[in-house]
Amino acid sequence: MDVVLLARLQFALTIAFHYIFPPLTIGMGVVMVFLEGRYLVTGDRIYEVAARFWTRIFALNFAIGVASGIVMEFQFGTNWAAYSRFVGDVFGSALAAEGIFAFFLESGFLALLVFGWDRISPKMHFFSTCMVALGSVFSSVWIVVANSWQQTPAGHHIVPLLRDGRPLVIDGEPVLRAEIVDFWALVFNPSTVNRLVHVWIGAFILGSFFIMSISAYYLLRHRHVEFARRSLEGALLFATIASLAAVVSGHFQARTVYHHQPAKLAAFEAHYRTGPGDLSLFGVPDEATETIRFNLAIPGGLSFLVHDDFKRPVIGLDRFRPADRPPVLLSFASYHVMIGLGMLFVVVTLLAALLYWRRRLFETRSLLWVLVFAVAGPLVANELGWMAAEVGRQPWIVHPPVAWAEGGDLAVGPDGVVSYDESLGLRTADAVSPSVEASQVAASIVAFGLIYVGLLAVWLFLLDKKIRHGPEPLVIPDASGREGLVAAAARLRDRSDSLTGSAES
Repeated sequence: MDVVLLARLQFALTIAFHYIFPPLTIGMGVVMVFLEGRYLVTGDRIYEVAARFWTRIFALNFAIGVASGIVMEFQFGTNWAAYSRFVGDVFGSALAAEGIFAFFLESGFLALLVFGWDRISPKMHFFSTCMVALGSVFSSVWIVVANSWQQTPAGHHIVPLLRDGRPLVIDGEPVLRAEIVDFWALVFNPSTVNRLVHVWIGAFILGSFFIMSISAYYLLRHRHVEFARRSLEGALLFATIASLAAVVSGHFQARTVYHHQPAKLAAFEAHYRTGPGDLSLFGVPDEATETIRFNLAIPGGLSFLVHDDFKRPVIGLDRFRPADRPPVLLSFASYHVMIGLGMLFVVVTLLAALLYWRRRLFETRSLLWVLVFAVAGPLVANELGWMAAEVGRQPWIVHPPVAWAEGGDLAVGPDGVVSYDESLGLRTADAVSPSVEASQVAASIVAFGLIYVGLLAVWLFLLDKKIRHGPEPLVIPDASGREGLVAAAARLRDRSDSLTGSAES
């Protein structure tokens, strides 16, 4: 067993599970702010009911996300000690900022958000909702900054790692580390802004589709109808805007990748030979023949994507040594499925928006059923986006900068291929802990797998329980301040419907 492959597999499995929850909380937080803000502006109590219900779901997702994320930080010290030595100064500052500016802001106001409904004023509670939503967004900022630095390093220099004032030497080679020289250049490295915007958009899509899914389910079951209508309206607004924005953001993201990681974009499109590039819509890369089987493509589309010119050459994989090329098949598949899903989100949200404008959405059961199951699409797309970014970076865990010559071509060596300054980057194979054995990593994969299966079961059980229970009935006090007879009857009816719906389910 290869310890490098096992260590990568373990980190991939743990982060793939964890990454279900941060986008959910970011996306849900924005919709919650909208719903509670509408309650403060209009005074309509149904918005308060909606905000209370989604707050409980948000808190569940937040708790599971925190529990599942702890494991990843331990892996930096156990499986990736060489990597931690190299990036410790950079990652340490980013993760410290994430803890100070994001996690404490988010978790500090979370108690007020969850338990403060009847204990603090509506305005203060709305402020708490905004702070929790802002904290989840801030958390993503620093994580994306740290990851983007690995993709396009900036604001640092490479120096020997010192021990007792002397360079540390292992196996006759000095141990090097990245040291920050310009914090803001590190934060705003060439890919941070584009990647951060794309991550936010993906989170907004997932959170909105999640809320639309549950709301559509209630409408199909004729339960909590008014609550479901208001929730679906707010979520559809954000889902439509975010789906359209993802197309624009993805365009700029592709250009950034080309100028800083040209091998990654070439792998995304299986563009083996430098020249005018086609934009593949469907196909299966064949690495043996360096062709795409069953290829359906837009002629010159890749050239237009990166150059605004259908005939201008695009750097291909032939400019890179085989050892410096990313895995093509996995990169191509994850990238294209993600894009295909993104275009599907545009179609679904625009169709739903059109039917809503024509006042037919809530009666179109076929589309409501689509919305119930469509939440799987953004979940898969977010995972595949992360997979494409990380697999496409290989074989580098910290990608060295590439140099462009005059005339818009890559600077290449005498052999006609790109040669990297390896001291400015770090290969994945050199990043693992030398003292960790493959059998130990394999055993920990099994152990963590069981823990994560348990967390998944707990999350699904509690989520199903909360959905079956539904929102609390709307209570409108009478003139004496007590619950009126009509409201009481409605509350009892809603509880009866909830129990009946649970039995039917």
